[in-house]
Amino acid sequence: MVSQKVIIKNAIGLHLRPAGLLCEVAMKYQSKITFCTDNNYEANAKSVLSVLGACVKSGDEIELFCEGADEVEALAEITTAIESGLGE
Repeated sequence: MVSQKVIIKNAIGLHLRPAGLLCEVAMKYQSKITFCTDNNYEANAKSVLSVLGACVKSGDEIELFCEGADEVEALAEITTAIESGLGE
């Protein structure tokens, strides 16, 4: 298992569009991909509803966890996507 903390840079946080893009990236990998928020909510990064349920706002720090055969590649791509603003 690999993990990394990232700060959400989107002005509105993880609303529907960036949440969808996050899930789209996560779905490309076989690994289990989750993230944990400051209030200990654990979200499945492959589920839009789970990501939206985390209520992640701009400036919040989340910790990504990837576990599986392609965990290193998954973590790298998801971290890059989040740091680039998820298309916003």
